[in-house]
Amino acid sequence: MGDMGSSRIERLHTNDLEIGATEAVQQHFARHVVATKPVSQRKLNFEHARPRWLRECMAEATGVFFYVLPGIAAVTAFTINKEDAAFGSLFQVGFAFAMGIAFAIITCASTSGGHFNPAVTICFAIWQGFPWRKVPYYIASQIFGAFVAGLLLMGMYHQQLSEYADTLRAAGHTSMVFNGGPASVLCSFPSDNQTNLGYLFLIEFFVDSYIGIIIWAVLDPANPFISPSVAPFAIGMAYATMVWGFADITISTNLARDLGTRIVAAIFYGGEAFSFHNYSWISILVNVPATILATGYYEFLMRDSLQKISKGAAYHEDGEEGLDLHLTKTGISGARKGLSSGYDEKIA
Repeated sequence: MGDMGSSRIERLHTNDLEIGATEAVQQHFARHVVATKPVSQRKLNFEHARPRWLRECMAEATGVFFYVLPGIAAVTAFTINKEDAAFGSLFQVGFAFAMGIAFAIITCASTSGGHFNPAVTICFAIWQGFPWRKVPYYIASQIFGAFVAGLLLMGMYHQQLSEYADTLRAAGHTSMVFNGGPASVLCSFPSDNQTNLGYLFLIEFFVDSYIGIIIWAVLDPANPFISPSVAPFAIGMAYATMVWGFADITISTNLARDLGTRIVAAIFYGGEAFSFHNYSWISILVNVPATILATGYYEFLMRDSLQKISKGAAYHEDGEEGLDLHLTKTGISGARKGLSSGYDEKIA
């Protein structure tokens, strides 16, 4: 009895239930494990020869495609089936964009850094040392990704959008470019009664600033509330929150997402996609200064670089000596060795 009891206690994991089947199940799984295929030298040679800039650009384009397509598809289903709630709602549109952003980050961020927004790329260059020479390539790739998403949507929903356009023409509409029209499934247009561009500018600026601060907070290595596995969904939900709150007023939130799909709208529905109510400059350009202001606010007023260094995510420009000198001058600690504890005591 003693031997049987001790053998039962010897489990592979201490949190396994003591039911006498754990070892058998583990062995069963082990028998069905397929060995990982060895990496061939040919594959390694190919990956080594593959241009890094091409990988990064394709990752940015793919990420924006993953982010834009689910969102505009949800907008399309919602727009052309307004009388049937089963086909969508503003909540579903926001959730589609949120999950698209999360999937884009999960799929592509490890290759390119996961910017997916020209404003974010510019902010990384301003505040985080991202190479300026890469900025034009990243932005072009992001716009291209949104453009491809718009083209694919027009192909997939061609029949439904054509029927919707025919219905509108029969009702007396001569243009398909308006809020709620076929062109609006691709990019934003203000309603006919939204003629105050200053008001639309304010809404767009606030929404983009809000998202920008959250992105910067999520990416802050010193933030104890965000883990890498949570970051994609936190950023996605920031977008969704703004969609739920302000999409009814008209927002864009991303230069690439708007410009890429607006070009598609112009191809299919005419140049009015850019001239309608003189709004396009707001949806295309406001995102950049708003995000720069938001991230600058975080950098100057909320960032704690010493915590960032203590997490191993950054270093002093003058190395260990520079850090020790700073700690001594500020009275936080006299030695680099006690950075974490000394800093914690100082701020307590």
